[in-house]
Amino acid sequence: VFNDIPSCFNVVGQPTYCPVNYDGSFHGPVQLRFALGNSYNIPAVKMLAINSLDALVPFAQKMGLTTITDPKRYGLSLTLGGGEVRMVDMATAFGVFANGGVKQELVSILEVKNSNGKTLQKTEIKEGDRVLEMEIPFLISHILLDNNARTAAFGPSSFLNVSGHSEVSVKTGTTNDRRDNWTIGYNTDVVVATWVGNNDNTPMSGAVSGVSGASPIWNRIIKFAIEKI
Repeated sequence: VFNDIPSCFNVVGQPTYCPVNYDGSFHGPVQLRFALGNSYNIPAVKMLAINSLDALVPFAQKMGLTTITDPKRYGLSLTLGGGEVRMVDMATAFGVFANGGVKQELVSILEVKNSNGKTLQKTEIKEGDRVLEMEIPFLISHILLDNNARTAAFGPSSFLNVSGHSEVSVKTGTTNDRRDNWTIGYNTDVVVATWVGNNDNTPMSGAVSGVSGASPIWNRIIKFAIEKI
């Protein structure tokens, strides 16, 4: 249980950091399942403060986030999007959860054939490395597919629910300046990462959120992909 209350954090060499939740409210004692499902910011920062940036950064690299490198470059806002990441790396990292703890490198081209049907090139899919014990992705995935765990923030009928596919786990994210809006979700067959933002990196309007930004696009893509498998 985390106390979602007004909180400030001191990191040596950095100004005092006082995060707020996306809805501007505080929710008091909240179980980890509901803190993660509802994307509450303060519990996330507290979790990072407990575990440290020195622990998080190598773990992020282990999961596939290649641009997160030096702990000294970041503050506790890293857990809320305070570091630059690539979409392909986010897909790799969430793929670890989808694969039960095994990290698979992304493959763009499976096979190339000529006009006569002769195979010119075929990618050999190699078994990835186990980076998490199976219990961890099982628990995380169960939290992220639990509609009850996110209803307080997103409502009972948001685009995070894929019609006919209750097995889909999903997480949203919006940077504080609204430059980036993410929805990333998966089941054991498919991972879909969706980003919405401006190409010139300017902030989006205040109307953009985890529900109205990337998630409607994500919902249509993953539903289509699942039903085509």
